[in-house]
Amino acid sequence: MTKKIVVLILLFSILVLYFYKNQNKEKISETDIKEKTYTSNIIENVKYSSRDINGNEYLINATEGEIDINNQNIIFLKNVAATIRLHNSKDIIISSNFGKYNINNFDTIFSRNVIINYLQNEIKGEYLDFSIQRNSMIISRNVTFKDSVNILKTDVIEININTKDTKFFMYDKNNKVSLIKKN
Repeated sequence: MTKKIVVLILLFSILVLYFYKNQNKEKISETDIKEKTYTSNIIENVKYSSRDINGNEYLINATEGEIDINNQNIIFLKNVAATIRLHNSKDIIISSNFGKYNINNFDTIFSRNVIINYLQNEIKGEYLDFSIQRNSMIISRNVTFKDSVNILKTDVIEININTKDTKFFMYDKNNKVSLIKKN
């Protein structure tokens, strides 16, 4: 009879240890989930607006933003839509798949499927460096400029935001900007 009691005690001890270990595993998992929630740097429905001393207004919206862990002034954006309301001029509308926004100086880099609409002009490219400080927009990579009469293909378009002066150029001096007149 003592053998039976020893075996029962041993089995009971094994069961208690098994449940104790599984209970601790569940607690660790809950702790990990809580830590992930508290350390998240994702923001949904991002909206920023700013105005410069000249009265120009800059509005930016994105479905999602992620604060750069190394520089909290930088936010990486997804599905970006921006409106630039220039003093004494029409709005410039910009959209792209991604963006990198600096909350200190409002400079923004738009990337992938960049589309710029201004007046009746449309510019498409893969990369846009927009800077209020430099008063410039530099559009590059597979750039197409369309207006009501022409289609222009180039490597880079550089626009001065204040004066509207525009430069079209190619990286390789041997290549030329392509201009096609619409029918």
